[in-house]
Amino acid sequence: MSYNAKNFSVMAYANGFTLWNYSTEDDLTAVKGSGYFNEIAPFARKGDMILANTSVESTLAPAILSVVSVEDGAVSVSALAPAA
Repeated sequence: MSYNAKNFSVMAYANGFTLWNYSTEDDLTAVKGSGYFNEIAPFARKGDMILANTSVESTLAPAILSVVSVEDGAVSVSALAPAA
């Protein structure tokens, strides 16, 4: 699968920081992969965090992701906490 904007929303915003929520059937490896979140480039900033619930239809794998860069329409994320 791929990024689904319907499952991505703002949880909190303050002082240029956004906490996002995202839920998907995709596994955590895919969600952390190159280009997965490129669609959010106009809205995301370096340092934003994404609470991600991945693999929701199989073995749930939650993770806290950090936006590490947003450059030329490319968004890169990194996991701050491993999946449970």
